[in-house]
Amino acid sequence: MSRRTLATVLVACLLVVLGVLAVVVPVPYVTMSPGPTVNVLGQSGDKPIIAVRGHRTYPTRGDLRLTTVSVTNPTHQVGLGEVLKAWFDRSRAVYPRDVIYPKQQSADQVEQQSSVEMLSSQDTAVAAALTELGYKLPLQIEVLAVTKGSPADGRLRTRDQILRIDGKRITDVAQVSKAVQAAGPGGTATFVVRRGHRTVTVRVRPRAAPAGSPRRAVVGVQIGTGYDFPFDVSVRLGQDIGGPSAGLMFSLGVYDTLTPGSLTGGTDIAGTGTIDERGRVGPIGGIQQKIVAAADAGAKVFFVPPGNCGSAEHADVTKDQIRLVKAPTMHSAVASLRTLAKNPAARLPACG
Repeated sequence: MSRRTLATVLVACLLVVLGVLAVVVPVPYVTMSPGPTVNVLGQSGDKPIIAVRGHRTYPTRGDLRLTTVSVTNPTHQVGLGEVLKAWFDRSRAVYPRDVIYPKQQSADQVEQQSSVEMLSSQDTAVAAALTELGYKLPLQIEVLAVTKGSPADGRLRTRDQILRIDGKRITDVAQVSKAVQAAGPGGTATFVVRRGHRTVTVRVRPRAAPAGSPRRAVVGVQIGTGYDFPFDVSVRLGQDIGGPSAGLMFSLGVYDTLTPGSLTGGTDIAGTGTIDERGRVGPIGGIQQKIVAAADAGAKVFFVPPGNCGSAEHADVTKDQIRLVKAPTMHSAVASLRTLAKNPAARLPACG
């Protein structure tokens, strides 16, 4: 075998090895693709996604679609080849892994945090809708999540409103931690909570926190702010959808359900954005992928948070496919929908 032939063989072998490494060796990135959309005015299984008890509801038509992205699972290691393929695909995006999945969080913690954000988003979305309708909503301290296997598991429940701990009235989140520390590891903390329409007394025995903090007591709950609603509004979604970015669409869905007529005018509407109790819409991640997902699902209008306008204009869609409408607040989105229902060609707030 000549030297030239040998060199050629070695180079070919090296390229094969590099190709295999590109596929097999993980890189610290994740990919993001258009995900499924969900019509919040529709059903989950045989039940409506938005369910109301204690207040009249009204039939509606059209779609109000929340949009999602499909992100690489936290347990999946992405190879260089997959990253390069996503990089050159205009409908996908590549992010550093630590941006999406912080190193200090396990896969279970990421999933729980996403569930907490979705739960909080749903409550805040209901609050924004009812505030738009003129209701005044007292704030409450409530349980957002219970860790499996913790002292609170099987005793406290998600959405329990905490009224008192060891006889002391609870009015802010910090008081909960203070009361648990006062009970101490091995002690007993007596919670009085409102669970649905009942008041329940629950005794929990805190245990020492892990990771070298034996004097710090924990019960295994995540606490946040909730609202005392005048009637029951629940949102049913699958467990595979999480995060806070569906806030605006939840609010519009609740508002449409509680008001006469069809807010959409029968049009297929999509959008995204966080929302606070005053109806202000905040930016989210994956805006371009969500717009593509909405267009693929047949939506004709997409509500864009102002903070995402710059990126939204570069989504891999045409103006003929979907119309981008800027939504700084829920009130603005409601006004845009009412205008659109009367005149589909009407001028609406736009990015740029």
